[in-house]
Amino acid sequence: MSLSINQSLQNILEKRKDQSSYRYLQVNKELIDFCSNDYLSFARCPLTRQNITAALAETTQFSGSTGSRSISGNTAQALELEKKLARFHHAEAALLFNSGYDANLGLFSCIAAKEDIFICDELIHASIIDGCRLSYAGRLRFAHNDPADLEKKLQHTRNRILSGQIFVAVESVYSMDGDIAPLKEISDLCKKYSANLIVDEAHATGVYGKQGRGLVFEQSLEAEVFARVHTFGKAIGCHGAVVVGSEALRNYLINFARSFIFTTALPPHSLLAIECVYDQLLSDGFDNTYLHQLINHFKKDFELKQDIYLIESSSPVQSLIIPGNERVRRVSAELQLRGFDVRAILTPSVPAGKERLRISLHMHNTLGEVDRLKYSLNEILFA
Repeated sequence: MSLSINQSLQNILEKRKDQSSYRYLQVNKELIDFCSNDYLSFARCPLTRQNITAALAETTQFSGSTGSRSISGNTAQALELEKKLARFHHAEAALLFNSGYDANLGLFSCIAAKEDIFICDELIHASIIDGCRLSYAGRLRFAHNDPADLEKKLQHTRNRILSGQIFVAVESVYSMDGDIAPLKEISDLCKKYSANLIVDEAHATGVYGKQGRGLVFEQSLEAEVFARVHTFGKAIGCHGAVVVGSEALRNYLINFARSFIFTTALPPHSLLAIECVYDQLLSDGFDNTYLHQLINHFKKDFELKQDIYLIESSSPVQSLIIPGNERVRRVSAELQLRGFDVRAILTPSVPAGKERLRISLHMHNTLGEVDRLKYSLNEILFA
């Protein structure tokens, strides 16, 4: 007699527990935040809250979305925000999505035909992998941040598909390692082999470039990149995402991106929140210098031990490799007992042997908190 579906699921979950890879949901409200993606502290900023509340009080929009953008959910508010986002990110057009995951899923699942191919960095985000899997196109991987390996893949692919489209997908700042893609070299290779470059700027938005426009802007590569994805759930402190690119790309996504077509639109409150934060980015008072000072302070004189090491990163994401699910979990648990909200990232989310503490730095962290975190790490690791 076969097992019931619930018993079968429970057996799989028990196996995960045995492997120390079982995920729990937890809330640690009283701990010092070193794990969220709220790099610029907008999600907890009183001024941001005041601006959103005031804007919401003045709006005459419905409180809800009412439907998908293609039926009843489209508004003048959404269209104006898209124009504003396009101008801010120096693009011809922009299209809002309900999350970064939805944006990548919609873009990658529809943009390529059967005769086309994706070439993705091997550490690309799961949402891009899932989007590529839903596409009819083929997919290759190149070694992480390795232009030489990318060129090999481009040469092979261009020789094999003379008329098809090639799409190269990278993150400007990688979500788990925190390191930065060599965008200029990758862009030059895409131009050399007539490939279309797509850059996920999720963890660069707000952190790099003038007024937080991202790394593509910082390196003056806007005209060389086919599509950029900017998400609002990280440094922007809101929810949603936008794909920026050409007007043709925007219209194509409206017609073919299923995660845009078949979902309820973002509500007016979300649109107002995004607009209010972008207004803060555009204001004279915006300055993220302290965040970068904090990053440098964290990395200074960082003590290491045997197989424990810090991945080189100039971003707010600092990954301390501590191999072994159980081992890194113990360190994370000890830090939480000492008042620091630091989470362990386990296999299979990262490759075996690359388990880590993913430490996020924010404008709301103090130098003293960073010092105490480093001191606690040293005590735990060198005990």
